Amino acid sequence: CEQCQCHGQDKRTAILYTLLSQNLSQGRAGRGQAPQGCLCQQRRTVCLRTPHATCQAASNVLVKTISFIKNLPSFHLLPREDQLLLLDSCWVPLFLLGLVQEMVTFEVMETPAPSMLKKILLDGQSQQQEPERTQPTLAAVQRLQCCLNTFWSLDLSPKEYAYLKGAILFNPDVPGLRASLYIESLQREAQRALQEVLQPLHPEDQGRFARLLLVASTLKSMPPALITNLFFRPVIGNADIVELIAEMLYEITGGRLAP
Repeated sequence: CEQCQCHGQDKRTAILYTLLSQNLSQGRAGRGQAPQGCLCQQRRTVCLRTPHATCQAASNVLVKTISFIKNLPSFHLLPREDQLLLLDSCWVPLFLLGLVQEMVTFEVMETPAPSMLKKILLDGQSQQQEPERTQPTLAAVQRLQCCLNTFWSLDLSPKEYAYLKGAILFNPDVPGLRASLYIESLQREAQRALQEVLQPLHPEDQGRFARLLLVASTLKSMPPALITNLFFRPVIGNADIVELIAEMLYEITGGRLAP
């Protein structure tokens, strides 16, 4: 947070905000929770600047991602339980790699301040109220955009994208897999194919293979909740994104996510 909203130019608003923050901290301390510091820094949330266009582009990328998985015969040879485990584990990095490949860019803006005041004013009044949806934080979105920018700077070819997706999809380290040895062999095959593609495309860049895997690991570290709330929650509401993806994989032959 570059500048705390509690010390803004409008002193009357700042005083009100400080009083409300103090009351909130005292209420939490009374319930056995530690007092918190500046709420501006801890709750600076953002949303998409153009949600309709961005969510539509994201939905199209997700459809293409599922189509990629459906067109892999080796994936369909796996037990259904393993397919679902891999899908749950890898849909985020595969989707983000699709954003990079499709050159989907997006901008965010801070969520309106009244929503923060509403949360402060209503805190403790009703424990049975349905909690508001978690909004992405600016820090998390900046980290995401940094990862995407790093991939764009690598300028991958279509074959590099395809084999890297295969290496991400067939992850033998996912807990609970029944055919982990077979999945490990599929991952090695995808990585070997990726290395073979890199040799003629980038003969002087011997470290590109390791760099691609390293950058791909940053995509795996992106929280699914962040991606869901940022790109899909305005479209799917409270639905479970993994269940929708599974339906797309096994039942839907084409189309887009429905609101």
